[in-house]
Amino acid sequence: MKFITDYYASSIGKKWIVALTGLVLIAYVIGHLIGNLQIYISPDQINWYGEKLHSLGPLLWLVRVFLLACFVVHILTTVLLAVENREARPEHYELKRNIRTTSAARTMVVSGLIVLCFVIYHLIQFTIRPESLGIKSYTLPSGKNDVYTMVVSGFLNPYATAFYIIGLFLLCMHLSHGFSSVLQTLGLNSRKTMRCWEVGGSVLAWLIFAGYTSIPVSVALGLLKLKQP
Repeated sequence: MKFITDYYASSIGKKWIVALTGLVLIAYVIGHLIGNLQIYISPDQINWYGEKLHSLGPLLWLVRVFLLACFVVHILTTVLLAVENREARPEHYELKRNIRTTSAARTMVVSGLIVLCFVIYHLIQFTIRPESLGIKSYTLPSGKNDVYTMVVSGFLNPYATAFYIIGLFLLCMHLSHGFSSVLQTLGLNSRKTMRCWEVGGSVLAWLIFAGYTSIPVSVALGLLKLKQP
């Protein structure tokens, strides 16, 4: 246990934790996007996908708890690193970079908390769906969840859609800058490849943003509609 606490207390340990949790979250974001885009195939396809996930039972909740834990640890450790880096700078660097560093740290905290709230709300909206919050549950005649109707109905709410897009924008902005840093921490980046990974990470982040936001945009444009009774 002491080895773990000592390792986490070190700067290198924190960077590795940020990198490893970041990779887990990137893999999840991409996998989740692939699942969500099945809504364009057909309502039956996205409903089948949702049913397959729910059929995992307790295992699915274990995965959700693990991902949420990774997300919280990733944000907190990133903030701790930013604070430590700022305190470790020589005084003459503080005179030149104080305003920029402070703004970056504050933005990191605020955007991280907003994204965390977004993840929790998204989990409540599409997984728990409490009636007390005005979030309806939709079921098929067979009794299974009607994921297609749930998604389209959810994005008909302009406030929920705006929060969804803002949350994704902040998340993908973080991804666009963090991807190359993760690779550098893991020793997979170098001066020769740095620019390539930076551009590739940025392209990947905004492709993810485009993929996720295409669904609420399609609902707004009427390309994805509620099924007629």
